[in-house]
Amino acid sequence: MKKYKIRQLAGQSFFSFMAVMAALSAHAAAIKSAEPQNLTVYMEQLLGDGDYRNFKDVRELNRVSSWIREQMRLFGIPCQYQTYKVNDEAYRNVVCTLKGNSAEKIIVGAHYDVFEDKPGADDNASGVAGVIETARILSAEKSSLKNTVDFVFYTLNEAPFSGTEDMGSYVHAKSIEKQNQAVKSIYILENIGYFDPNLVQEYPIGLKWIYPDHGNYIAAVGNLQSREITAGFCGAMKNLNQLQCERLIAPSFVQAMDFSDHNNYWAFDLPAIVITDTGVYRNKNYHTDKDTIDNVDVGKMGQVVNGLVQTILK
Repeated sequence: MKKYKIRQLAGQSFFSFMAVMAALSAHAAAIKSAEPQNLTVYMEQLLGDGDYRNFKDVRELNRVSSWIREQMRLFGIPCQYQTYKVNDEAYRNVVCTLKGNSAEKIIVGAHYDVFEDKPGADDNASGVAGVIETARILSAEKSSLKNTVDFVFYTLNEAPFSGTEDMGSYVHAKSIEKQNQAVKSIYILENIGYFDPNLVQEYPIGLKWIYPDHGNYIAAVGNLQSREITAGFCGAMKNLNQLQCERLIAPSFVQAMDFSDHNNYWAFDLPAIVITDTGVYRNKNYHTDKDTIDNVDVGKMGQVVNGLVQTILK
């Protein structure tokens, strides 16, 4: 009888433990998962009613940056504009800070402007939506947040400013270096919404023999300094057992490695990676009128966000 009671108690303890673990898992899943419908709504707001958020339409850029700041405020994350002038016109980044238990920063960023008069759903409403959804989840998980996170939304990524010191990301990177801020890692989201299981993937010269022919993966691109950051992100994606993740490590002078905002952080020896669907190397809608929301996969975008959240929280 005594042995029976001990076994009974042990069994009850085991099932109680399992119930608690199941509740915790359900709680984590509820909070730490991206909602595809949120990503769609964010992108709809970014694309607006037909105006184009390019450097010529400052009013539209300001509408978008104001909406971003308000959306982040709803998550309890305060934002500031980082305003600077180009050709006597004022442009602005949006810098939003979620304080963690350490002053050492993690930066998550994406550019919100578009190329010419194009919708720019994948390039780069997808990246901006990914940053906003990451912020929503992390704000709900603030008690578990080790590092302070800056969410940065850049202006003037696209031509004619790409590759110049007028890029919003260059202005931000320079300010980080000038203020001597401690930075743990930087994640740039650049085109995270286009996926194709077919053999459509292209590469710069020398890479096609190493990486998949299909376009159904997310890439993490870094340099030697940031190789462990790419490993951490792809490791998180693997643990989630969702979207395939491929790492590419190369110096910035290698062809096609300088295509986004991460390159401006590399210029100041800051540890940055870009998370991308590879843009023009996969997406035939890139920089065309067909870069619309209906050609973006919000489900897989959500998986990218989930991987990033897990990376930051671990």
